Amino acid sequence: MEMISTDKAPQAIGPYSQAVRIGEFIYTSGQIALTPEGEMVQADIEKQTRQVLNNLSNVLEAAGTTLQKVVKTTIFLADMDDFAKVNEIYAEFFKEHKPARSTVAVKTLPKNALVEIEAIAIL
Repeated sequence: MEMISTDKAPQAIGPYSQAVRIGEFIYTSGQIALTPEGEMVQADIEKQTRQVLNNLSNVLEAAGTTLQKVVKTTIFLADMDDFAKVNEIYAEFFKEHKPARSTVAVKTLPKNALVEIEAIAIL
């Protein structure tokens, strides 16, 4: 098992790694809309979703893979009314690649984020 870390995404805000490699699989921790410097992006679902997906992309890159090798994502939303907006931006990042996905509504996310996304990818 190898712990993955990059300064191109926010550092973990708890006792966990940005991602872990096991064999040919990369498991990312959930990414919220923190900048790599640790500042929260304003409470706008489009801006937060873009930051989350940029963070996720940078963590995957540090692990030696890309969004195009993601096999599964889980999206956590503070408000399911944001589902359509998140889908639009998600589609921009994943393009023709469509990994398996779950989307769930949650009561609260860390730092009152509007969206959090985690992924499983292959190398």
